Amino acid sequence: MEKHSKKEDGIALIVGSFMVALGVFFLSSAQLLTGGTAGLALLLSQLSLLSFGTLYFFINLPFYALAWQRFGRQFAMNSLLSGALVSLFADNLHYVIQFNLINDLFCAVAGGLLIGIGMLILFRHRSSLGGFNVMCLLIQDRTGISVGKTQLILDCSIVLASLLFVSGWIIALSILGAIILNITLTMNHKPARYTVRYQP
Repeated sequence: MEKHSKKEDGIALIVGSFMVALGVFFLSSAQLLTGGTAGLALLLSQLSLLSFGTLYFFINLPFYALAWQRFGRQFAMNSLLSGALVSLFADNLHYVIQFNLINDLFCAVAGGLLIGIGMLILFRHRSSLGGFNVMCLLIQDRTGISVGKTQLILDCSIVLASLLFVSGWIIALSILGAIILNITLTMNHKPARYTVRYQP
């Protein structure tokens, strides 16, 4: 499969990051959670004065170093840029969009779909969101197990750990969002179907 051009990669990083940030905006509007480092950042943002974007960016920094070591400079830099864009978009979307009516179930479904589609775009253009995405890509590289399956296990673990801080209903909807997100990845990011090679 032909490599994407630099222009295509650049546009994809912006679009994918925006989709993820919009998904996070839906989840946070209903005070829902998700898995991975985004879930940790959402949870901590509800328990502290720091914004989601700030927490998300700094939590992910060690994983960008791991991405550099395993997948090379270009992948790591793309992932760092994607993470920064998600942080920037997520912290500023409230200036251009607000909800007068919030349906928790709709936010869970829409948030999961948008984040899943955004991550899929990033994966296919030599990028990720850092964090557990890098670990899941490493597992896929070495075992052939799809990103969606391993991501689902990690995501549900993070959400279940949040039971100490939020209600069971919020947890149930958050798990639904995580399942939708990872089904989207599992159906559309199979290792043998669409191969992206990472080079230093």
